[in-house]
Amino acid sequence: MLITSAVLLFLNIYAPITIRKLTCTAQGSAVKDKARLIVSAFSSYEKLDGETVGPVVQSMSDLHNARVLVTDAGARCLYDSLGVGGVAGKLVFYPEVAEALEGNDAVHVRCEETLIISKASMPIVAYNRIIGAVYLLERNGNQAQLITSLQRNIFWLSVGLEIAVVIVSVLFALIFSRRMGKLFDSVRKMHGGDYSVRLPERGRDEVARLGVAFNELAQRLNQSEEVRKQFVSNASHELKTPLASIKLLSDSILQNDMDQGTMREFVSDIGSEADRLTRLSAKLLELTRLDTKPPETLSTVAVLPVADRVLRMLNPLARKQNIRLDLDCPADCAITATADDLYQILFNLVENGIKYNVEGGRVLLLARTDPDLVRIDVEDTGMGIPDIEKSRIFERFYRVDKARSRKAGGAGLGLSIVHDMVLRNRGSIEVSDGENGGTRFRLCFPRVGGEEAQS
Repeated sequence: MLITSAVLLFLNIYAPITIRKLTCTAQGSAVKDKARLIVSAFSSYEKLDGETVGPVVQSMSDLHNARVLVTDAGARCLYDSLGVGGVAGKLVFYPEVAEALEGNDAVHVRCEETLIISKASMPIVAYNRIIGAVYLLERNGNQAQLITSLQRNIFWLSVGLEIAVVIVSVLFALIFSRRMGKLFDSVRKMHGGDYSVRLPERGRDEVARLGVAFNELAQRLNQSEEVRKQFVSNASHELKTPLASIKLLSDSILQNDMDQGTMREFVSDIGSEADRLTRLSAKLLELTRLDTKPPETLSTVAVLPVADRVLRMLNPLARKQNIRLDLDCPADCAITATADDLYQILFNLVENGIKYNVEGGRVLLLARTDPDLVRIDVEDTGMGIPDIEKSRIFERFYRVDKARSRKAGGAGLGLSIVHDMVLRNRGSIEVSDGENGGTRFRLCFPRVGGEEAQS
């Protein structure tokens, strides 16, 4: 509104002034041209007199609206178109006439509110001497009234336009404020913990796009809050079980007299539960690290040395459960990743393959190169995973066989850690049934040339 008011104010001041100035300039030029026309008519006369001047001036049709005075060289008026009440035969002491008799042209225009007065005077020169002067006076009321009417119309048009601008601006401000108020109310509700609030997605303007972005943010926050609550609930449940076991075992030792062997057995169970808590805490810390730590710089990693180290570390556990570990990986197989993450991924998958295998089973770690990708398969001959469970095995704390998982010391976090690490290294992971029963996990990573591989 301020900008519009400033523009309209400038228009009301500048336009009339400019129009008056242009009109006055045009009127002055017109009067001067008329004076020059009269002067040219007498340029061949050696002397001026009243008998010859009158008929010449009266024959010029363009001079009917102007008062015309013609004087001799002594400033005596020889002709006055005013007629009765004129100054014919008298000396004329007008400043413009005096200026003309001195050999100068004079033009004066005065613009009043209802009248434009134009004066022009020019010397009449014949045979290189001044023989008289011409003086014109023209009053133009129509032009002045036209300018005044135009100024008045601009003023009222500006007033109407400003009123319209004020009304539109107020309506727009009210509508915009109401929509922004809903947004602020939703933000306050979200700040209070209500992530279910949504804004109506109407229109295509900036506020509507802001509402769409707000709804997407609210949905993500709601999903994050649900995941957080589920995570806290599952973590609390997982921590509660070993803590309850430790509490029960320690109370039994304190409240009962028992022999040395029984006490040693109870203490051993307490140690096992403490180890289970340690493993769970380590996995929770690893998940926190993956969620908060920025991705490391990826580099070229040779798969064979990392896979060989994983199998060497897990070989004692495999021998204990009579599981055979096999490795089939080309020496030039290399991926773009971080070595530590690749080691942790393969370690978790092979360890799961050992824990959930059958007696005398087998775990195969197989790597193959495609033109753009490297495929790494970890396949076991265990009991397999039901199809209905495969879509959820990467969820945190989710376990297919809860009883067996607890017995094996699992908390449902290993595959979730693997999944997050694979994604962080620009890879993908999928699960399917193995060729000889059991489960196959397939990893795909960006491939690099074998000659770039380094352990």
